[in-house]
Amino acid sequence: MPLYEHVFIARQDLSNAQAEGLVEHFGTVLSDNGGKVVESEYWGVKTMAYKINKNRKGHYAFLKTDAPATAVQEMERLMRLHDDVMRVLTIKVDEHAEGPSVQMQKRDERDNRRDRRN
Repeated sequence: MPLYEHVFIARQDLSNAQAEGLVEHFGTVLSDNGGKVVESEYWGVKTMAYKINKNRKGHYAFLKTDAPATAVQEMERLMRLHDDVMRVLTIKVDEHAEGPSVQMQKRDERDNRRDRRN
């Protein structure tokens, strides 16, 4: 099956639990249609470069999936219809990168810098 990477932005007024629940919800949509989520990351609330639907910030989430095209199309369709999801980006990749994404690596570097100060 083809490999995909998805990033979506949810509204800023959701709680962290609700944003992570969206990741689980869209993962079950994929699994119901014959795909699977290889890895998922919740990146947290980040400031956007420009306003989207009067929001300055949003909850970012990242999914690595192994799914047929029909499952991905259905998941994207449901994401675009969902009121809490503001933007969706899906990219087809040849292989998934090992380890955490660049966003999570940046967070780890910041945590290491804080530890050195103490």
